[in-house]
Amino acid sequence: MATRLRVVTHRVDGALLIDAGIEATGSLEAGLAMARVCLGGAAEVSLQAEDADRLASDWGVLVRTDRPIEACLGGQYAGWPVSVDKFFAMGSGPMRMARGREEMLGQLGLTESPQYAAGVLETTELPTAEVIRTIAEQTQVASESLAIMVAPAGSLAGTIQVVARSVETALHKLHALKFDVRCVFSAAGIAPLAPPTRPSDVIGGIGRTNDAILYGGRVTLWVDCEQDAVDAVAESVPSVASRDYGRPFAEIFKDYDYDFYKVDPHLFSPAVVQIINRRSGLARRVGQLQTDVLRASFGI
Repeated sequence: MATRLRVVTHRVDGALLIDAGIEATGSLEAGLAMARVCLGGAAEVSLQAEDADRLASDWGVLVRTDRPIEACLGGQYAGWPVSVDKFFAMGSGPMRMARGREEMLGQLGLTESPQYAAGVLETTELPTAEVIRTIAEQTQVASESLAIMVAPAGSLAGTIQVVARSVETALHKLHALKFDVRCVFSAAGIAPLAPPTRPSDVIGGIGRTNDAILYGGRVTLWVDCEQDAVDAVAESVPSVASRDYGRPFAEIFKDYDYDFYKVDPHLFSPAVVQIINRRSGLARRVGQLQTDVLRASFGI
């Protein structure tokens, strides 16, 4: 299996570590597996043909789920900055719910005490034994019961797992807008698969994967709530509502001295969002695609 997926497996302090893009080449299937791990197996992830004239890519990453809050906000959201000495990674996956320290997880009741835990680290370095021990301590799961996949954002597998976050970004944006995301009962989203970058081009990888969602992501959410609640936030959900919208993310990031916290948080959402309300029978579709920005970002 490891050979077929072009991944390399290690045991680090007892934990199963699967390298899908640092020392390993990785693969399309490894990227899909990483996305599924992030989502805790609660969503389907696949590649689908895209319109390259509109989206600057022949392929897109499609996600669909009937457990959107658990899958995307409980698992997929990269809400755990794993920092140990000089090592840094953004952590995703169900292991976040075992850790349970993020405010959003508490607000939505997304915490658990499992015997086993899985997750994904977006990083350019393989985790050390000390990193694994830190994850074990914070999740209260034995190292031997941890399984973690790792890859940089700009690798083939890492690109797929980041671009698979179209639905997650829409839900997180809605939560930030004080919309009760527990009203969302099903979701589907797709974003163009960005080309991987050179291994040394970390910023390029971050930029392209973000741009795929910001300027090419389309998400549909099925909700059950009062229509006034939808109409109060709909126009603010897509990325076009941000003051930083309109340029490749790598350029924006550079202007803010590569500090994520200086970027307008309202930028991180899909290009187009459709909200279909079961209770009212109405649909709202907002946002727009930006082909020119995608082409510039993807080097076309």
